Amino acid sequence: MKNLLIKNASEVVTCSGNRAKFGKEMSEINVIENGSVVIENGIIKAVGKTDDILKDYDEKNYEVIDATGKSVMPGFVDSHTHFVFGGYRAEEFSWRLRGDSYMDIMNRGGGIVNSVTATRQASEEELIELGKQRLDSMLSFGVTSVEGKSGYGLDKDTELKQLRVMKKLNEIHPIDISTTFLGAHAVPKEYKGKTDEFIDLLLEQVLPEVVKENLAEFFDVFCEKGVFSVEESRKMYLKAKEYGMKLKIHADEIVQLGGSELAAEMEMISADHLLHASDEGIKAMADKKVINTLLPTTAFCIKEPFARARFMIDSGCAVALATDFNPGSNFTNSIPLMFALASIYMNMSIEEAVTAMTINGAAAIDKADKIGSIDVGKKGDIVILKFPSYKFLPYHTAVNIVEKTIKDGVVVWENK
Repeated sequence: MKNLLIKNASEVVTCSGNRAKFGKEMSEINVIENGSVVIENGIIKAVGKTDDILKDYDEKNYEVIDATGKSVMPGFVDSHTHFVFGGYRAEEFSWRLRGDSYMDIMNRGGGIVNSVTATRQASEEELIELGKQRLDSMLSFGVTSVEGKSGYGLDKDTELKQLRVMKKLNEIHPIDISTTFLGAHAVPKEYKGKTDEFIDLLLEQVLPEVVKENLAEFFDVFCEKGVFSVEESRKMYLKAKEYGMKLKIHADEIVQLGGSELAAEMEMISADHLLHASDEGIKAMADKKVINTLLPTTAFCIKEPFARARFMIDSGCAVALATDFNPGSNFTNSIPLMFALASIYMNMSIEEAVTAMTINGAAAIDKADKIGSIDVGKKGDIVILKFPSYKFLPYHTAVNIVEKTIKDGVVVWENK
């Protein structure tokens, strides 16, 4: 790894901290004007005013990036995606545009189960190549760490295949990948009317193999009407907890079912979607320090109301933002679109949205001690914007303004 010195930045936005920021803390992003960052062996060595840094560090010993007129920020963390899959569902998207609801499409055999066949048929090599392409696209948007879920196999072999693909991609691609076992993403066609049997398959045959091969860090369930009930979800989470897995949940996306309350009850790392989370559930999650991971591009694409970010933050929650990139309800990994929706339509301040994409995103994958901020001792994961201020993120609406993406102190993507 090279040693890197970034100097003369119009601002360095540090988002400093080693844990999630809750409530009013989310506005504290810590901006250093005319700042510099020193990275040695992939780790941040120093950050501060350029004049002070250059007194202590000789430019001759570093690869130097002159960031005059640029904003320097932590690498973005996309803490909820489904980026390993086969096939596409463009036709379903056209159905949605004519007014069909998410549940209508799912009830007639569309939705998640429609991606299962193509993913089952795809080889590991095909999925690795598709995964590379998608990760490269994420790099261009400034993403340096991503969470990826299984859930398009819904059988033992394909769920394990998806997780093995992500493990391999983590070894060969610059982006760090945190993996989540989401076997309970839907009930497959062959188990229609036999949900209990499918749950037993996941818990007795698939989960032990996931743990044995160390294929996933997190366990997730789509707790939703017509998918898995709160009681069914609790049963699965208790078993996953016995295996030492960290817990996440798809909660209260389409209807208010009680997933938020379950997330608080089980003190999960994060609860995601939350479009219809109750006041009580939100306050319970704030009390239990559950990260609220909100996915505005999904709400936008399925024409659902946005999650109540303002109420959550004012209630003391830690909010993270993620793309939910997937083949059906939200086939986009656009960080700038996500940022625009959060700041324009979800009443998040620009500073809160920055926190949500950095240190809180890191906390949502339980990595806030290693990534998500520009702090000494953390990974040298950096984004350099084309413009002098982070405030250009929503101002240049839905346009990618990333100039360079730096991973472990190395420039891995550049807009030339």
